Amino acid sequence: MPDPPSPPGQAAPEADPAADDAMARFEAVARRVRNWGRWGDDDQLGTLNLLDAEAARRGAAAVRHGRAYPLGLPLSEEEGIQLGFAQGRTNPKRTMIAVDAPLGPDPEWIRSSEDRLELATQCATHWDSLAHVSYRGVIYNGRPAGSVTESGALACGIHLVRTLVGRGVLLDVARATDRDPLPAGHPITPADLDAACEYGHVTVAPGDVVLVRTGQMAHLALPGRPGPGGGTPLRRDLVAYTYPAPGLSVATAEWLHAHDAAAVAIDTMPGEVFPCEDEAVYLPVHLLHLVEMGLTQGQNWFLDELADACADDGVYEFLLDATPLPLTNGLGSPLNPVALK
Repeated sequence: MPDPPSPPGQAAPEADPAADDAMARFEAVARRVRNWGRWGDDDQLGTLNLLDAEAARRGAAAVRHGRAYPLGLPLSEEEGIQLGFAQGRTNPKRTMIAVDAPLGPDPEWIRSSEDRLELATQCATHWDSLAHVSYRGVIYNGRPAGSVTESGALACGIHLVRTLVGRGVLLDVARATDRDPLPAGHPITPADLDAACEYGHVTVAPGDVVLVRTGQMAHLALPGRPGPGGGTPLRRDLVAYTYPAPGLSVATAEWLHAHDAAAVAIDTMPGEVFPCEDEAVYLPVHLLHLVEMGLTQGQNWFLDELADACADDGVYEFLLDATPLPLTNGLGSPLNPVALK
């Protein structure tokens, strides 16, 4: 199809061969990893279809000691990680509904206290739903981007993920490459993921949930990780945590596709390397994961305590329960995932 003519009096934009090449490379990867129709034209779960009974049993078999490790950040207005970079994405706000208020006919018998929580679903540790992003007018499986309305995600909502329990595999790229934390803006490569598999003596099997550690949480003050300098219990150096960030590169989409990962999560805010590898293609890994592959993606996972335990016993597999909240038509869900070793 020919390019549309320029408006009268306006010169046609100059061609940008570098940008065209970057887009062509992205589109080639998109074609290779696309899962549209793989589980039927009506599918809304994507790669979570791979987390079947066999994959769940593999997770249960990974439990050896019965020690549990929480992987979620605190939900706190004062100590949250949001700096206002994403429009409307603020730290959670907890307020009181009742404080030691009478409950029932006899106020001396029973009284009640209760609070409420207001939060953006992606403000802390979370999953993105497959409807979270679109491009060129579509979300996963070719559904129209217009299926997201003021009523939320009318297709591919997070509520469709009723359970997410199976074998988790920690790929500690930071330790495996002897760069802990990874340098700011470092693009994680397939070779990095292979190195982490070799380091942990683990192979990613179809239906596994892959957790990728960059060590970026060192910029925050978290349990067991005091970090350098001063600061409140959670806030430390949020700018260093947020930007620029190490993260997954475009090439790792093909690695995850080849290994048939059910989902992927990471200990950074963007998830992918940021700034992006090429300014001509913004947030390409989000588009490849969520739109093309139907790969559920998580960010801001606290992996350091788990990583220490894995380093101690040399075992990098575990049972993972990362079931999202049943938020009808949600574009994502906060959660406190738990790894059981």
